[in-house]
Amino acid sequence: MSNDRRIPSLTPCAGRCSTVFGDAVCRGCRRFNHEVIRWNTYNEEQRQTIWKRLDAQLDQILLPMLPLANLQHIEGFIHSKRIRVFETASKGRKLYHALKLCEKNKHLAHESGLGIEPHQVKPIWTEFERRVLALANASYDLAWLRADGMSRSLSQAMQED
Repeated sequence: MSNDRRIPSLTPCAGRCSTVFGDAVCRGCRRFNHEVIRWNTYNEEQRQTIWKRLDAQLDQILLPMLPLANLQHIEGFIHSKRIRVFETASKGRKLYHALKLCEKNKHLAHESGLGIEPHQVKPIWTEFERRVLALANASYDLAWLRADGMSRSLSQAMQED
């Protein structure tokens, strides 16, 4: 019998997948539907590319929304709550985890380091979810348009040959 207690690899999954209902972008983790489906087949470089895009979205949305956040305090807070993040995780990723914990229990707001009051948690979370999903959907649409444009260009070039 093995005492091997492996820690599962980190995944963006938030446990609220909406791609099973036909969404092109998951409402939980904001990965594209094909990324959710193929995640376990991706190599480390492919996964890191996705993590970087998701972190950039969190930075773009959360940094302006939480200007009083104290990163050092937040890092201690999420560590104390046993939240695992990559060492390379962006500030937005860490803000996200702290805010998500507070969304589950608004009374954690004072100890989180986010610089917000308990009564602000719900409205901030709601607005965050609205903005980040809109950004993720725009990112998906742009990726699709790029792929479609490349496909048309290739088809046109092949017809010209």
